[in-house]
This record gives sequence, C-alpha cells and structure tokens, in this order.
Amino acid sequence: MLPRAAFRTLCIRPALAAPRTRSIASTSQWTRTYASNNRRKDNTWKKTDPIKFDEQNKARPNPVNPSEQPEFDSASSPERNTTPTEPSRPNGSATKASVDAGKDFQASEQEEFSGPKTPAENTDPTTESTEAQRPQKPLPDLRQGIPSSFAEEFAQAEAQAKRDPNDPDSIPNEPFAGSAGGREGGGELPKSAYETSTDRRRNRVANWSYLAILLFGTTGAVFMGRNWETDEEEQAHVDAPNGWGLGLMYARAAARINGQKAYYTEPTFQKLLPDKDKIPGGAPELTLVLSLEDLLLHSEWSTKHGYRLAKRPGLDYFLRYLSSQYELVIFTSVKSMDADPIIRKLDPFRLVMWPLFREATRFEKGEYIKDLSYLNRDPSKVIIMDTDPAHVKLQPENAIVMPKWKGDPSDKGLVAMIPFLEYLAMMSQTGQQMDVRTVLKSMEGKDIPAEYARREAKLRDAFNRDLAEQKRKSKGSAGGMFMKSLGLDAQKPGMVLGDQNISQGMAEGKMMIDMYRDFNRQNYEHLDKQIRENGDQWLKEMAEEEKKMQEAQLKDMKAGAFGWLGGGAAPQSATVPSAGTAGDAAASHATGVPPDQVR
Repeated sequence: MLPRAAFRTLCIRPALAAPRTRSIASTSQWTRTYASNNRRKDNTWKKTDPIKFDEQNKARPNPVNPSEQPEFDSASSPERNTTPTEPSRPNGSATKASVDAGKDFQASEQEEFSGPKTPAENTDPTTESTEAQRPQKPLPDLRQGIPSSFAEEFAQAEAQAKRDPNDPDSIPNEPFAGSAGGREGGGELPKSAYETSTDRRRNRVANWSYLAILLFGTTGAVFMGRNWETDEEEQAHVDAPNGWGLGLMYARAAARINGQKAYYTEPTFQKLLPDKDKIPGGAPELTLVLSLEDLLLHSEWSTKHGYRLAKRPGLDYFLRYLSSQYELVIFTSVKSMDADPIIRKLDPFRLVMWPLFREATRFEKGEYIKDLSYLNRDPSKVIIMDTDPAHVKLQPENAIVMPKWKGDPSDKGLVAMIPFLEYLAMMSQTGQQMDVRTVLKSMEGKDIPAEYARREAKLRDAFNRDLAEQKRKSKGSAGGMFMKSLGLDAQKPGMVLGDQNISQGMAEGKMMIDMYRDFNRQNYEHLDKQIRENGDQWLKEMAEEEKKMQEAQLKDMKAGAFGWLGGGAAPQSATVPSAGTAGDAAASHATGVPPDQVR
C-alpha cells in the first residue's frame, strides 16, 4: 500500500507521469496479439523471449524524481528495499514515531519485558502494586435480582439537605460503603431490598386471595354439611343422618358431592319406565330387556360395501311372537341420536314398548353398565338378554348372556330361546309366585335351549304315564261305564285358554304348555296377517300422529317464548292427539292384537 504522502504526490503532479511507449511487461512467456484487417501479417500465437527488467528500465526513463520520492526509485534493488535504515523522505514522521515508540519498551527500562521469569518470581505478591493489594468491598448478592438502592439514595438526599455546607466533616457516604446494605458488621442485604413496589402489591393481593379462599372454603364446607332439608333426603341417606358433629357434617357433604357427580355417571332418571298401573291398557307380567348390538344386529365395515348393519335371522318372528307375552324393552349402550333411527327401522310397528339408550346406563371405570334397579320393575319379573357380561355385572342373576352373533345368516340362536321364554311367561300367568332368578339359576352354565328341551321331554313322559294310568282306571270302573252309556261323561266346562278348554285339552293328551303355545301361535298368525294387510296404513297413521305431536310441541315452545318476552296474548293450549290412540297402541303391544281390533 502506498503511503498517503506518495498517493497525494501522484494526484497533484500529473505532469510527471509520462505516456507509456511500450506494453507492460508480463511474467508470461506468451503474448497475445489482436486481429487486424491486414491479412499479410501473421496473427498466430508466438513464443516470446523472457523479459529482462534491466534492459527495459534502461530504455524507459523514470517518470518519478528519485530525489523527491525515493520509494519510487526504479533503480532500487531488493537489498535496498529491505534495509532497516530509515528512508529519507519528507513525510517520515510515521516511521520515526514507531521507532520512538519502540524505544519505550527497552529491556533496561522495563524489566518485565527483559526476559522470562521463574514461576516463583511471577507469583511473588511483593511485586504486585499497592492498588491490587487494597481490600475489595463486599459485593451485593445478585442471585435474587438487582437490589434496590432507593432507600440509600433517599437517605443520602436527606442527609445532603440537612447537612451544614460549612461543615467539612458532613460529607455524604456512598450507599454501599462499608458493609452491604449500609448495615454495620457486614452481611447480605435484607430481602426487602430486592422488592419493588409491584412485588409488594402482588404479595398483598396474594395474601388477600389466600384469606378469601380459606373463608369461602370454610363457608362452603359448612353449607355442604348442613342438615337434610326434607325427610325424603334423610331417608335416602341413612348413613349420613342429621347432626352437627364434624363426622356427620363430613358425611353429608360427601353425600351431596357424590350426588353432584352422579349427574354425569348415573342414569338420567331414577325411574326409566313408567309405573305399570299408569300404562293405558296395562302391560304383561314379565319384562324382557334385549340388547341391540351383537344380539339383534351386527355391524361390519368393508372396503367394498363400507359400513353395514345386518339383522339377525328370525328377529321379526321373535318380536311378534313374544310381544303379547312380555313387556319388550331394547336397552343399548349406544347414544340415542345414533340408535333411535336404527330401532325405528328395525321395529317400524312399535312392538317394542320402551327403547333405552346410553343416557339410561351407569358409567363406572370406563364401562357402561345396565342397572336394572332403575327400570321401576320388580327384579323377580325382569329378564335381560345381553352379549357382554360387563353390561349386566350388577344383576347377573337376571341375565342370560349369549354368544355374540357374527353375522351368520343360518343362525337360529335367537329363535331357539322362544320355548324357554314362553314357558316362563306361562308360569307367570298361572297365578303362581314365580321368581325368574331362581329358574335362571338352575340354568347357569348350561345351554338353555337344549337344557329346556331335555326337561320338557322328561315332563311330557311323566304326563303321558299319568294320563294313561287315569284312563285305565276310569275305563275299568262301573260308574264310568254307566255315565258313558247315559251320555253324561262330558267334563264340566272349566278354565278356558283362547278357544280351548284346559281340562278337555288335558284329557286329549295336551300339556298346559302345548295349549298355551297354540294360543300364542294363533295370536302371532293374527298379528302377522294384520301387518301384511294393514301395515302400510298403520305406518302412515303413526307418521301423521308424530307430525301432529311435533307441531303441538313447537307451538307450545313458541307460545312460551312469546310469553317470556312479554307478549300480551296468553298461550293457547295445543291440540294433542287423544289418549285413546296411545292407549290402543299400548294395548296392542300387550295383547298382540292390532290397534284397530282393540276396544
């Protein structure tokens, strides 16, 4: 890099520069020539001779005056350029200054630069300056933040305001002079030195919040543990009676909290089904609860058909045959918005009296449980058929757990259960105090259809033996022959089942279950005939009734909304379908006779 003086010389003296007469020398051995219009010249690349700097320098005059700018002397050699002597140039102050600066670091004047020392000499504390040996002031503890110096500065300002300006001894001290925090004796700063006004405000708010939480918590505990307000509540919580003891108050508070939690885990209503005496037309003696998934239906998904539902073989026959003998209930753990359309399509004629959905189940430990105690029915008269033991684990004595149906079109497991269920319905209608749990207990661990068929065959053999013995005795007696000759051997009319006389049927060799089965078969045939002939008309009537009920509900809602907003007109009573229609439908479910035949 050129010195600034030389650069300035070149800029202000352009006359010294002479035009070039020859091309600049290059270190390359090849020269490039450019094409021209003269084709007589040979424009090919040619190898040139090596460059000789001495000859070029002699031939070309030096454009710079060596006496004024010696650094541009063309006659300089490498030996002259590297000579450590000071160049004789006008602007040599920089070099002189650097030389003078170098003189300050002579070994004789500064011993620490004279040469290497031994470790002992380098670490000798006597060689340190007196400034380094001065004791250092204690530093504040910054682990909790930067301490506030407001108090020290405020005290210093007050001291300066009060001091006498003529008194030389009243000189204000430094805030952190002596000991930390201005306290004599040393030690860390107090905790308050690290607190700002925002921190103090937050601490006050936190303390008041803790006090408010404690107050509200105590008040809430006393309120939740108060005595029961009604006798019904006290009778419903026998384990937490009234009283002002701490244990009794805790028991009542726990009972109320569990009651609030039960809103999410218990069924929606305490009585899922209405009382039997309030059902128009009454209801059968026994209640049969059926599961929906994997018992009546099977759902599957495939890439070819997507999501599909399959109806179990014999389901229509099962529902129509037992609708006159049982109060049919479908109890599913599926949500109502998903299961209700399926049940409507599965049972379009409403042979199933009551559908129950997930809202009617109990949720415990991640499982939906069907608690029969909420059905509002006598447990000795309730039978539930399901495929999942976890759904019926609260009342396993009332349950018939069947294998899951996998969609086999040749399955007959549902229809095979009809004879056993028919026998239970017959026994309940004979006036005997029968407990279905006792009968189900005797079938535990066995195939119910096969076991019932074996027991019925055994009972039939005993009945036939007794009947043959009776006929043999009456035939050989003289009184029997005399009555027969007079035509007085006909049995007196007794109990009638449908169009059959029970005593006469037994005399003909029919068991009670046979006559009851014939009666149920007649009801099924009559119902099936009516559905085939009038099914479309019934569906149309039911759709119209449902539409009327929806319109009536919507009208009541609008009337209530306008009344709440301050409308002057009083809400008018909506037209509701007559109770006779609902009563006829319920009676048809109970008896198996279509609604138009019920009177």
